[in-house]
Amino acid sequence: MPSPEIDALTQALSRLPGLGPRSARRAVLHLLKKRETALEPLLRALEAVNERLVTCGICGNVDTVDPCGICADPRRDARALCVVEDVPDLWALDKSRLFPGRFHVLGGRLSALEGVRPEDLGIDTLVARVEAGGIDEVVLAMNATLEGQTTAHYLAERLERFPIRLTQLAHGVPVGGELDYLDEGTLAQALRARRPVA
Repeated sequence: MPSPEIDALTQALSRLPGLGPRSARRAVLHLLKKRETALEPLLRALEAVNERLVTCGICGNVDTVDPCGICADPRRDARALCVVEDVPDLWALDKSRLFPGRFHVLGGRLSALEGVRPEDLGIDTLVARVEAGGIDEVVLAMNATLEGQTTAHYLAERLERFPIRLTQLAHGVPVGGELDYLDEGTLAQALRARRPVA
């Protein structure tokens, strides 16, 4: 039977996404076995992040500096702004290195069922950023869910008065995807977004 401290660590890890009780127990055992090479560096990294973690005052990203590394990067195109639902979406798009501009994190998506209203999200700060000028294009990179598309539609209405190019991510058949494995919604979107063969 593990001590209360080890049990508490296992329970804390089991609450992380993707880790259940068994995976957390294996992770704890690994950390205990490799104390010098795994546990101690993990503790130092967690303490450093905990002490310095901030939310970027410009885009809503989480980082250890404010403004975040993306907003402070002079190589980024300040005229292009990509709007995402949450920080993991920003990190996924940034990791691809395909979008040269800056980002804006809403902090969620509109959802009547969950009681998330426009004032609960970073929509007003987005509108203020666009209103301040210097932005030519806003990319709405919402998830392809009903709530994501509702949010994108609402944002399009709020931003239509500005002289910007408003775009959204394409939806449809993924690269390497097989048609017989795709759901009807994905197939319908792919058919609606069809384009001429080059």
